[in-house]
Amino acid sequence: MSTKPVTLAVITGAHGVTGEVRLKLFGDGLDSLKSQKSFNNGALSLAKIRSDNKGGAIARLTEVVDRNAAEALRGTLLAVSRDTLPPLADGEFYHSDLIGLTAVTDDGETVGRVCAVENFGATDVVEIERPNGKKFMVPLTPVAVPEWDDTLLVVSADFAEE
Repeated sequence: MSTKPVTLAVITGAHGVTGEVRLKLFGDGLDSLKSQKSFNNGALSLAKIRSDNKGGAIARLTEVVDRNAAEALRGTLLAVSRDTLPPLADGEFYHSDLIGLTAVTDDGETVGRVCAVENFGATDVVEIERPNGKKFMVPLTPVAVPEWDDTLLVVSADFAEE
């Protein structure tokens, strides 16, 4: 099991003039954040949080006292230690577990590294960046991605775009 922190949200900017921040949520959404009291090894503490009714959230962080301080945090990832999260069920994973993995084909050819995990509605999709900077996407299905572990993600050669 990985010991990397798990990112639950990113600050996208300020909300209002009193120091609240807008959040883009990852994972299970608002409920996964409500149970957390601090982020980034205690650097940021959650005082209040509510839905923005658009799939994101509005939060008040104890350390942020005005709009300028909130705006300065734009782009800050909110991460927690994995041991503060509930255990994963069989077949579940955190996107952060896949990002950075070396991607190889089932023939053994290295094709790049996982740079993102997206979900456009049907299934999760991994984005792989080749050494030359070109990227391609592969659905995270057993046919396209037969296996992965803490170091490698195996992609069927049929899905490895040139």
